[in-house]
Amino acid sequence: MKAILQRGYGSPAKALKLEDIDRPSVGEGEVLVRVRATSLNSGDWRQVRAEPFIIRPMLGLRRPKEPGFAADAAGVVEAVGGGVTDLAVGDEVFGVRSGAASEYVSGKNFAPKPAGLSFEQAAALPVAGVTALQAVREWSGGVRTGQRVLVNGAGGGVGHFALQIAKADDVIDYTRENFTHADQRYDVIIDCSGNRSIGSCLRALKPTGTLVFVGAHRGVLRRILFAVIRRRLFKQRVVFSVAKVRRDDLFTLKKLIEAGELNPVIDRIYPLEQTAAAVGYAEKQQVRGKVVITVAADPSDSRGE
Repeated sequence: MKAILQRGYGSPAKALKLEDIDRPSVGEGEVLVRVRATSLNSGDWRQVRAEPFIIRPMLGLRRPKEPGFAADAAGVVEAVGGGVTDLAVGDEVFGVRSGAASEYVSGKNFAPKPAGLSFEQAAALPVAGVTALQAVREWSGGVRTGQRVLVNGAGGGVGHFALQIAKADDVIDYTRENFTHADQRYDVIIDCSGNRSIGSCLRALKPTGTLVFVGAHRGVLRRILFAVIRRRLFKQRVVFSVAKVRRDDLFTLKKLIEAGELNPVIDRIYPLEQTAAAVGYAEKQQVRGKVVITVAADPSDSRGE
């Protein structure tokens, strides 16, 4: 099967290669999915460049230990492993599994695709949607009715989902207005951009408010240290949202989609063989919503059309 593999760090054109590899096997509790679309998250393009450098000890100093690229997947179940009772061959699904930029992927974290969504739309949802869901409902302490919430970076992948989930009442165009200079104070600030200092964000926060940082931006170590020190001195909470994909959260996203409360936004769509170009576009950080990559369907498989 065809798959995009990351063989090093640096420019997308040098680091990412389209190669032929073996189709994955199906383990206990897993499903084999014929991938129809995947999407890019900020962690993907940061991994290509190894930025921030701190990620290298975790992924591999000279090259990634696991070359599989991307994690979002939407497609059709081709086979099921032992113990799987709620999914069957032919089901349309979406979920998360490393190495999703490939023709086939197997894993446990898959759920039925939300009704009415295309494969491209469904592929835009998993990682960013789960990250936004947990940032709003867990790491912030749970956004409550009547609270004033600001999402910094609301046009991006996680941000546009967080905005919809929180039903935030403030959307700031960062190119025209700096929210840290305004008089308004917020109960919760979810910062998906990392383009403002931690001090300026805290000045825009109420005395007992919560600042949630999403993503591994530059200066992350300094921010973590600052947060730990400040947590001991002040009532304002500073937390770093580290999403953990859970199947239950995928079902929650499905319900929100089908209830009309959540809608994935796609900026551009690229074919699998142009993944490097897709990453090049994504790393400019001007994306509105998500960048999606389609995987050519098997001509003999008409399911999902």
